[in-house]
Amino acid sequence: MGSRLTEEQSAFVAAVRDFAKRECGTRQQRDALTGGGREAHHPGLYGRLAELGWLGVCLPEEYGGSGGGLADACVFLEETSYGMVPAGGFVTTVIAAKAYERFGTDRQRREVLPGVVRGDVLSIAMSEPEAGSDVGALRCRARQTADGAWVVEGQKTWISNAHCAKGILLVARTGEDKHGGLTMFHLPARTPGVEVRGIETMGGREVNDVFLTDVRLPADAVVGQVNDGWRQLMAGLNYERLFLASNMLGLARRVFDDALGYVREREQFGRPVGSFQALRHRVADLATEIECTRLLVREVALDCDAEPDRLFPREASMAKLKATEVAKRAALEGMQMMGGYGYTTEFDMERHLRAAVVSTVYGGTSEIQRDVIGKTYGL
Repeated sequence: MGSRLTEEQSAFVAAVRDFAKRECGTRQQRDALTGGGREAHHPGLYGRLAELGWLGVCLPEEYGGSGGGLADACVFLEETSYGMVPAGGFVTTVIAAKAYERFGTDRQRREVLPGVVRGDVLSIAMSEPEAGSDVGALRCRARQTADGAWVVEGQKTWISNAHCAKGILLVARTGEDKHGGLTMFHLPARTPGVEVRGIETMGGREVNDVFLTDVRLPADAVVGQVNDGWRQLMAGLNYERLFLASNMLGLARRVFDDALGYVREREQFGRPVGSFQALRHRVADLATEIECTRLLVREVALDCDAEPDRLFPREASMAKLKATEVAKRAALEGMQMMGGYGYTTEFDMERHLRAAVVSTVYGGTSEIQRDVIGKTYGL
């Protein structure tokens, strides 16, 4: 990827790396920013990213963005992930922002997108207790009243960043058809009737239950068209899967560098453990897998930028599948190479593993990605 970056992108990468090294380059800095690893998002640091103009990397200039493409956003996500910058709110924010950009009204775009550039976090509420991989089975319902307003009732779960979001892109049922009865809504997070409860996980505070009780939204809260939510969701899969892939590509690179640094220094039997063939071959295999992943993610991002109206279900799913599985494998291998030290909280490896394992579940499990890929071959 490095050799294929434009001059502007190379300068951008250098700037992000410098920021990460300066602001969170030590374990002490990262622990202070994340509550010892429990919080994936630090509002203050996120605000500084906004001041630098980086949060609008792929948003139109008319809303304060930089006017960059999908490849630019992927570069940013990869580098912030590699640098362990606690900006976890960016992934859901940029995915939601692209939906507003593509399907929102002029008023919605003017209300939401400049806020994203300034540092507002957005969340996406799709999953429910009985509707995870099968999003079309969701039951959270929005009914329209006589005056055109909407009343929403239901529960969402596993909602990333809802606890720090200013706005939520809500997907609710408005019709009886499984896929043809879904609609997107713009839901300000502090709307009366919205309750957010954190879900404790081994990764800390990232996901939430969202309870919606008699939530009233105006008629113009619809994002896109009524009952067209499924098609709109499918149109955004390129963004979602590539952003998640880029995030995990950055993590895989970080895992590799941390493990490599350890096996170069750690000595047993009178020499560095990395000099033993068993570990040297593991390092070689991981390096090759990460480089393959880097080339795949970059190529798919460039293809999507070249044809922004085209869906790339096979390629986007391949990128998400490959990057998340490689990140998980890298973290497991890294822990094995570090032995007991990889398991201790003194080092970052156990934190890397917690972040990598769940990536094969959220945003469409690895099994779902394989199923999508298989179907594109007529199977």
